[in-house]
Amino acid sequence: MKRSKRYTGVATLVEPRATYGFDDAMAKLKASATAKFDETAEVSVVLGIKSSQTIVRGTCNLPHGTGKTVRILAFAKGDLIAEAEKAGADYVGGEDLAKKIQEGWFEFDKVVATPDMMPVVGKLGKVLGPRGLMPSPKTGTVTRDIGQVIGELKKGMVEFRSDRTGVVHSVFGKASFDATALKENLIAVTAAWRSGSPTRESRGATSRK
Repeated sequence: MKRSKRYTGVATLVEPRATYGFDDAMAKLKASATAKFDETAEVSVVLGIKSSQTIVRGTCNLPHGTGKTVRILAFAKGDLIAEAEKAGADYVGGEDLAKKIQEGWFEFDKVVATPDMMPVVGKLGKVLGPRGLMPSPKTGTVTRDIGQVIGELKKGMVEFRSDRTGVVHSVFGKASFDATALKENLIAVTAAWRSGSPTRESRGATSRK
């Protein structure tokens, strides 16, 4: 396979099968960020789990944020509409927003909902689920404390979930962050994977009701 000059140049910075500590890894990440835009820093880790039986999922508050402006859609009603708006939600509503989504509107990055709105949100599972946007109690995005969750998402809370190959992926900042901020974000998210706080649940057909 023919590689670009940029790819070839970046590849020379990393020795195959070598192991790097956090400091060396962050230095190489910053050295390899040669695009004309501010590249996103992402990490992928092979967990060594039986993906047919187990999912590892959870959330993590990055100490230095993600470097990205997060557009949040909140499903709420009553007094919680004002709470969501005050916390910084970009869009707040109910059936009106659900209809827009069903018509193909996706100008948002995260979705949160109060429990009493799940009958409305549940109908969107087929369109939000494949995009990783479906709110869930297991990631804290279905909650009565909607203002608090919106605030955390705005500051840099990331969600993670292992895929069907047993690998978990997460954003942990931007290439423009200094090496210390990147290191601290990466330590935070990897600690969240190891802490035992992620939910482990059966993926087998026998667990479904």
